[in-house]
Amino acid sequence: MNKLQKLVQSRVLILTVCAAGIGGTFQYGYNITIINAPTTHIQTFMNETWLERTGAPLENNVILLLWSFIVSAYPLGGLTGALVAGPMAIKLGRKTSLLVNNVFVIIAAVLSGFSRMAKSFEMIMLSRFFTGINAGVSMNIQPMYLGESAPKKLRGAVALTSASFTALGLVLGQVFGISELLGGEESWPLLLASNVVPALIQMVTLPWLPESPRYLLIDRGDKESCISALRKLRGSADLSSEIEEILAEQAAIEGQRAKKPWELFQNPAVRWQLISIIVLSSAMQLCGNDSMYFYAGYVFREAGIPHDKIQYVIIGTGCCELITAVTCNIVIEHAGRKLLILGGYSFMAVWAIVFMVALSQQSQISWMPYLSMTCIFAYILSFGIGPAGVTGILPTEIFDQMSRPAAYMICGSLLWFNLFVIGMAFPFIVECLAHFCYLPFFVVCVSTALYVGFFLPETKGKSFLEISEEFNKRNFKTQTHENLWKGPEEIKSTML
Repeated sequence: MNKLQKLVQSRVLILTVCAAGIGGTFQYGYNITIINAPTTHIQTFMNETWLERTGAPLENNVILLLWSFIVSAYPLGGLTGALVAGPMAIKLGRKTSLLVNNVFVIIAAVLSGFSRMAKSFEMIMLSRFFTGINAGVSMNIQPMYLGESAPKKLRGAVALTSASFTALGLVLGQVFGISELLGGEESWPLLLASNVVPALIQMVTLPWLPESPRYLLIDRGDKESCISALRKLRGSADLSSEIEEILAEQAAIEGQRAKKPWELFQNPAVRWQLISIIVLSSAMQLCGNDSMYFYAGYVFREAGIPHDKIQYVIIGTGCCELITAVTCNIVIEHAGRKLLILGGYSFMAVWAIVFMVALSQQSQISWMPYLSMTCIFAYILSFGIGPAGVTGILPTEIFDQMSRPAAYMICGSLLWFNLFVIGMAFPFIVECLAHFCYLPFFVVCVSTALYVGFFLPETKGKSFLEISEEFNKRNFKTQTHENLWKGPEEIKSTML
């Protein structure tokens, strides 16, 4: 009976992870890659539509401008989603927010699916904006929901599944985007609309699973519902210690309301938590991992891979992220968060140097294209083993219940803003620095590794209150040192 109860307990937690992930961060990865395959077909569609409307074709620079609008609509929508995710998580709850979030992707699927029939490329732009909103909301709320629902000893591994679903979305987007499946000239509207399938799966499965127990007790004050949710997630396990921990956190923040993002900047009690998520969330996009995909096609061609086969090799880059994300899930509770992030950025810094050397010698030495190709896979593997996943779970662990939604709003805003900045700036960086274009990314990787090594405490196996106490040692370090220089009377007068 014990084994059966443990199996049921594990099954509910696994189903919660899968239901949240398939309509959550999976959509982020999937919608990033499905737009790449039909690029030429959509640009041709824009030109034909304009020709039919006005009798004159579009100039090449105008086509590129319109295409840049379609591409940039996604991060713009993501930024919007990140900003609304916090209020949604507070007012609707974690689970309900994820369910409501599917409305955005259903609207997007309808717009893109009927865009060719309606002869409107503007519908594709609007579709990408709504898709971005969906991704922005899910990137913030899913790790929050899973981190609050998981037991302490599995919190990192469970919350980290967000990165695994992102990587799975990247791979499946690349697979369905090949010309033999949905990436062809006739089927590209179906490819863009296929993101409705994960949304429908989530809408059918997630309502049967429990809300975040922490949200129910701390935010709603509903102890009975909290215990009911914990029983579903933990089975017959002893819940007394976990309920005591949640009650202790509730007592610690009693009388407080949910924080606004700007209030975190004014609060010295979360100073180093805030600095940590700003540094790590910015580094996620500024480290140059996504820019590796920019070079992938060129490097693979130089290595002698036929043009029509490159689409299959590029799937391998997505598989790298998936493999490392799953590996990270397995090792995070053994290795810890700090080591994975530190190791990831350190290896990326090394591979950035090797990649720049390989690019500069590509035309002189025959085997250099193969070294460049190795660097692409190694860089993506290094990113996936730590920074890609661990960064997303840190706000759940280092902020309390009242500050967590605002922290995720800041993280999400930085992620999407920096994605937009890199997308705009990288072509100019390549033009200015040529083969040494990865020098800025090298600086970001080294700086982030140094910050993590010196300032980020390990959170593995600690309760939320223990982590807060760890940060408080640094947040109030100056205050403590000042008190050492004061006499008893001065300290007393300061307290009064």
